Amino acid sequence: MDSEKDACFRRNVVGSSIVEFFWGLGFPIVLESTFLQLFLKHLGASGFAIGLVPALFIAGVSCFPLFASYLSRNYRLKRPFVIGLHLSSALTILLLGVLLMIFGESAGVLPLFFCCYALFSISMGLSIPVWLNYLVRIFPETRTVSGLGYMMLAQNCGKIVASFFILKTVQRYSFSVQAAAIVFIVTGLLFVAGSLCFLITREVPDPDDPEPDQLSFWRHTAASVREIMANRRFLRYTVADLDFYVILTIMSFYANYATTYYQVPAAIAAGGFVACIYAGSITVNIFLGAMNLLSLKGKFVLAKLVTLALLAIMVLWPSLPTFYLISYLLGFVRAIRNMVYAPAVKKISGKTDVTPYFSLAPIISLPFAVGYPLLFGLALDTLSFPQQDAYKILFAGSALIVLGTLVLCGKADFLSDSDRPRRARTEPLQT
Repeated sequence: MDSEKDACFRRNVVGSSIVEFFWGLGFPIVLESTFLQLFLKHLGASGFAIGLVPALFIAGVSCFPLFASYLSRNYRLKRPFVIGLHLSSALTILLLGVLLMIFGESAGVLPLFFCCYALFSISMGLSIPVWLNYLVRIFPETRTVSGLGYMMLAQNCGKIVASFFILKTVQRYSFSVQAAAIVFIVTGLLFVAGSLCFLITREVPDPDDPEPDQLSFWRHTAASVREIMANRRFLRYTVADLDFYVILTIMSFYANYATTYYQVPAAIAAGGFVACIYAGSITVNIFLGAMNLLSLKGKFVLAKLVTLALLAIMVLWPSLPTFYLISYLLGFVRAIRNMVYAPAVKKISGKTDVTPYFSLAPIISLPFAVGYPLLFGLALDTLSFPQQDAYKILFAGSALIVLGTLVLCGKADFLSDSDRPRRARTEPLQT
């Protein structure tokens, strides 16, 4: 089986990398985006409303994967689902751009934005678990991290290109609704083009795929829940991974912190910071991805240590030069998590079809993942009197949460039950 996947490795790396390059060109607009938070601020959105953006996205990618898991369960080849679901996500962004072009500066722009962004989040929630399962299926196990490294390198090169486009657009047009509409339309078209490039990849059927089942949605979901809740190593890993949502929250607010209190120009925050974020991601893609330095657990621990460092800089030494460094480190830690997550879940599950794990893991994290950005935004609205000190208090509190996940990380185990006995007979136990 791995020999067939090895034979297709180069083709699948090229195909998935082209997909990710196109999507990378659009990601700085709609995901973990300084552009969005500054655009919403321009429209008069409150801190709570800005916090609603990551909360909506996290809710969408947490609740709707269950349906993706059920719908794809009896299909051995997942590529048609991957393409169709990616196209649905692309079309919601295209629709947002068209509607903004039609309605312009009207009073209903903010509700319109949030409705379209909610649809985008739902579509991504359906796409992500099937996509992650597809990736760990098309790459051989021994080369999964390397394949993901090349793929994410292409994505982040696209993001770098997009960040300079955003910088020039904001410098010329500021955050006018008409300019934003054009940006969203272009983003949607790039997503459509990227989705179709999955046709380049080749999927090898796995002989160990589960037999088709005729269970109802609720019985299928209940069976998956029972299996996953019995996997204690997976539950420990999921709790230790909660700092990822701290990072997403910080990325949703720190540009306003920089522009409001430290005289950072909005164009620099919308474009320059994003370029630094993706430079950090590219560093990880090369050294920890393509070159595969450090074990999965070593990468996991490194991300938490770097997160603590960037939060300390954010609180103690905020300035224009350090915000560039903070942006670089944010990209660094987010890229590590994105690279570790899929192969780690695959190993811990011990399954060939990991879609149920990718579907249910966000449900476990949902209360924290949605609640934390909303609480962060609400606290900023409530604690407005200390000005920048309100941000510093919240960043310091975030550091305590990350420190807690670092302690839990020591108990995280990256081996499955099926993997452990074989390794124990042949080599020292490593994670």
